[in-house]
Amino acid sequence: MNWITNYVRPRINSMLGRREVPENLWIKCPETGEMVFHTDLEENKWVIPASGYHMKMPAKARLKDLFDEGVYEALPQPKVAQDPLRFRDSKKYVDRLKDSRAKTDQEDTILSGVGTVKGLKIVAVVHEFSFMGGSLGIAAGEAIVKAFERAISEKCPLVMFPASGGARMQEGILSLMQLPRTTVAVDMLKEAGLPYIVVLTNPTTGGVTASYAMLGDVHLAEPGAEICFAGKRVIEQTIREKLPEGFQTSEYLLEHGMVDMVVKRHDIPDTLARLLKILMKKPEIQSGNGLAVTAA
Repeated sequence: MNWITNYVRPRINSMLGRREVPENLWIKCPETGEMVFHTDLEENKWVIPASGYHMKMPAKARLKDLFDEGVYEALPQPKVAQDPLRFRDSKKYVDRLKDSRAKTDQEDTILSGVGTVKGLKIVAVVHEFSFMGGSLGIAAGEAIVKAFERAISEKCPLVMFPASGGARMQEGILSLMQLPRTTVAVDMLKEAGLPYIVVLTNPTTGGVTASYAMLGDVHLAEPGAEICFAGKRVIEQTIREKLPEGFQTSEYLLEHGMVDMVVKRHDIPDTLARLLKILMKKPEIQSGNGLAVTAA
């Protein structure tokens, strides 16, 4: 027990009327080291104003920012088995789930919603990376499948925002089974003649990259996002060679044909609207007063 930290300092603070300052009021830019006040960062869509570095954006904030006026219908989280393997490492899996739910106020890593983007109805699916690294388990897989089914029933496009470390190890083979399930869901959407666009965010790795994250009709990516199956360090240790600078970033993948566009976060709604109107064959035409109108 540290008596200075646990006894003396609290006594001094209480006598002087000092208040403890929350640790997350200021956020440090990973690139430049600049300290940014948290409200300024949130107002700028979690992008560092000076450097343009794209921080991880909470799933709820992303959905609210994407849809017109921030209004959308949240899709319910499917009920699934919580701990089918009764897994335990240094901590029980059920305890990890409880901690993540308390931290994020979410049932699992996937949030889905139905709404409009520039007047065009879509279903959007977002990973919450703060929930166990956005890992893909039974609950996430089921939520993704249900979102695809909703898009098919609504006859509207689906936009995916993956941010994941891959399959959830605590669910073993049951987690890996979600890869073919979600792939089938993608095929069902395409067979219905509906667009599927993926917006790759930082990071998109592992089994998620090996399945639905790389099966879109169009792949957008946020600047500087890490997109890969195996991490850079693992590859370097395996092949015993130094990889190129910027390897596995969205810019590198764009240069090598793996990504169609790198789009800044502020421009994503407009870019999605333009692409989806083309894919849905709803071209914009000029009205007599010069305003753009979407053809029915």
